[in-house]
Formats: sequence, structure tokens, C-alpha cells
Amino acid sequence: MHTFLHVSDLGPLDVALREAAEIKQERYKYEHLGRHRTALLIFFNNSLRTRLSTQKAARNLGLDVVVLDVNQGAWKLETERGVVMDGDKSEHLLEAIPVMASYCDLIGVRTFAGLVDREADYAENILTQFIRYSGRPVFSMESATAHPLQAFADLITIKEHSEKPRPKVVLTWAPHPRALPQAVPNSFAEWMRAADVDLVVTHPEGYELDPLFVGDARVEYDQMKAFEGADFVYAKNWSCPGVTNAADYGRILSTDREWTVSDRQMAVTDHAHFMHCLPVRRNMIVTDEVIESPRSLVIPEAANREISATVVLKRMLEAL
Repeated sequence: MHTFLHVSDLGPLDVALREAAEIKQERYKYEHLGRHRTALLIFFNNSLRTRLSTQKAARNLGLDVVVLDVNQGAWKLETERGVVMDGDKSEHLLEAIPVMASYCDLIGVRTFAGLVDREADYAENILTQFIRYSGRPVFSMESATAHPLQAFADLITIKEHSEKPRPKVVLTWAPHPRALPQAVPNSFAEWMRAADVDLVVTHPEGYELDPLFVGDARVEYDQMKAFEGADFVYAKNWSCPGVTNAADYGRILSTDREWTVSDRQMAVTDHAHFMHCLPVRRNMIVTDEVIESPRSLVIPEAANREISATVVLKRMLEAL
């Protein structure tokens, strides 16, 4: 595996899930794979779970780890072609990438959407340049449009806690005071569609996710109806994806607190588990009662980030 951006990069999910279970039982089993090799983790944006879990996964595999915070302690990087660099950016990504690559064997990149230009964000310009010019295996630690390591951890968590062969999984929009990217809901929808679950996506009108990710999954605009009989509820805010109106891309179209996940909605589920990728705005996305309930999986879900990253890095090391 030379790149990891989408669920299709991982191959058969049943095989990957068995591998995840094996690694969870014996995390250092493949420690020899990373001996005398280095993983470079590049962060264009803030991170807590992704940084810690990916570093831990790399250590599980015997890798040396170098972490670069692009916005702290490095030259400011220009990412666009054809610009006259007479501003505050001292180095172009086209020179920086091959230099970075010369110091490592694997590269992880984390970058967010600008939420101004839909076409630019969905072109994944930064990630694409690392793939094209580094000559190294590249994996996404979240990008403008996708967060595959999170979605893989979400799937592991659902499989571990599912009480039915084919559970009903609901992805629900929830209010937030800031405009957020679509990366997490995009990947969650993409991975759930590839898994053996009954996926329902619910959100106010205007928040339709890109068909590239949501495909033919059922969309229900009535949140209470969507929650009926659910086994897992995955809450996440996202700004307008601009699918039906590109001019609305990145905008907040609703702040309706009726969409906050509370006991009211959970009461119509089939004793559903609650999930969220974290960090979470309490009493905006979800009430204290729900996130602190025994059916909340937010901590096991976060812990599984180590496992998903270990599987991905293992696959990449095996391909070197």
C-alpha cells in the first residue's frame, strides 16, 4: 500500500478488521518492520488524538518518528504554483517536499479545508503534491475532504460493540458555532457504505454531502425519524458542502439546537451507542447526559485510533 486516503486503499475490510483485532491483542508483534526506518508526521493544523495515536502506532512498529509542525518552528510554506513570493512565505512546498522526503521512509500529512474555494479543497492540492513529489508512501492524517484513519477506527469500534449482524448506523449533523470541514462525515459515510451496516444520514436541507462519499446512502431530513431503531448514533457538525449551491460552500446554514443529540432523540433508538470523533462541544453537539452515559463510545473510539494507524503503517512498511 503506497497511499492511504480512502477505504478502497485498504483492500477487503474483513481482512483489515481481523488484522486490527490481532494487533490489538499483540501491539508489538510487528515491531521489526520499522527497525532503522523513519516516519515523518507533518501537521499543517492542530491535533491531539491524531498526533498521539499515530506516534504511538509508529512506535509499536519500531519506527523512529519525526514530527513537524509547519506553523510552529518551520518556514512558512507557499502551496500554490505561479505566485510571486513577495509576502511572508519563505519556502515553496515544491522544494520542501523532496527535502522532507530525504529524511524519512513514510510521510503522514494533516491539513484542513480552507472552506472558501470548494474546487481547491476537493482537489486536495497539498496532499496531492506530497504524493506526486515525495517519492515516499504517503498517508492522510486528515485532509481537506477526508479523515480515513478516524473512519477506520470508527468501523473497528462499531464491529467490537455491535450486537447485530447488520446494525443500523445513523450519521447525524449537529449544530456548532464555527464552520467545520466535511472530512470526518465524508469518510464516515464512505467507510460505512463499504461495510455491512444499514447507514442513514440525517441533516437539515442544504447540508448534503458530496456523492463521491455518501453515494446512494439513505438521507433523512427528519432527525427523529432517522434515529428510530438505530444501534449506533454518530454525531458530527459540518459546514455546507456546496453540492446543491456552490456559493454556499463552507457556510453555516443552521444553528438549530433541536439537532443537538440528547436523551430525547436517543429514546427512539434501539438502546443505541453514541459516537463522536472528538473534540466535542458539549451541549452543542451532544448533551452531558448522552456523552457520559454507559452507551457512549467516545473513549474506546479514540483509543482505537492507535489500532487503525498501526494497521495502515504496517501495510505501508510491508510494501517497502
